[in-house]
Amino acid sequence: MGSGARHLALLALVLIACHSRPVSAQTPSPLQEWQYSGGIILASLFQPDLPTWRTVLGLAAEVQPIYDGSRASRVQGGPVVNIHYKDIAFISTGEGIGYNVLHGKHYQVGVGVTYDFGRKERDDLANLRGMGDIAAAPVGKIYASWVLSRKFPMIMRVSARQFMGGSQGTVGDAGVYLPLPGSSKTFVMFAGPSITMATTHYLQTLYGVTPAQSLASGHRAYNIPHSGTVAAGVGFSATKFLTKHLLLNVDAAINQVRGSAAHSPIVEQRTGRVIAVSVDYHWQ
Repeated sequence: MGSGARHLALLALVLIACHSRPVSAQTPSPLQEWQYSGGIILASLFQPDLPTWRTVLGLAAEVQPIYDGSRASRVQGGPVVNIHYKDIAFISTGEGIGYNVLHGKHYQVGVGVTYDFGRKERDDLANLRGMGDIAAAPVGKIYASWVLSRKFPMIMRVSARQFMGGSQGTVGDAGVYLPLPGSSKTFVMFAGPSITMATTHYLQTLYGVTPAQSLASGHRAYNIPHSGTVAAGVGFSATKFLTKHLLLNVDAAINQVRGSAAHSPIVEQRTGRVIAVSVDYHWQ
């Protein structure tokens, strides 16, 4: 393998290591969907002889809005667990449990199960009082990734999530990301945009206001007219090798509520920001 290919292989393995999150809700958030996924597709393209197991353990903290559209923010933290078996299966605190049904040098298609923690009225009483809670629920997911080429390793990713309870709707994501100029063997950066769409039922649960909720909360009643775009944004990830196995990872993103959801009376500000920091140790 040439020096350029070795360098990209290293970037791919770092992408696997750095895409780990503390346990958090998988509703649309300022972090892009691709920032929750492992970079297995890059790794398999540039280093076909991947180790059987790749494990990342660490601790992370994250600051983000209570929900997309909220002015209030919260800080949460927890463990990072990211275990991959070849390019076939994974267990991750950020992405749940997944299995790649189809996988090759340039593509992967898989299914997974994750968990959504819902939304609690008490988390933002100033704006959610009278709106009620959205229950936690498991979430089924299908996803696909495709990398353009070795010379231009831009990754395109799409996914669809079905909430089995809670909001009981369907959410779809599409995004692209790629390594940034200035990356090196000890400092790696990725960035890319993303767009999120959702069904009417999902949008009504998160952003609609029923007549009963209007009486209890003081917000005007609001019905979501149709399904469509709910958010768009851009994400950035950077990882620094502190030692051969110890990593410092920073993720940041800006996300904007779009479409019918943006006109909801519970949306206080359309643009949300998030930053997540983790210290991880990886084995390979």
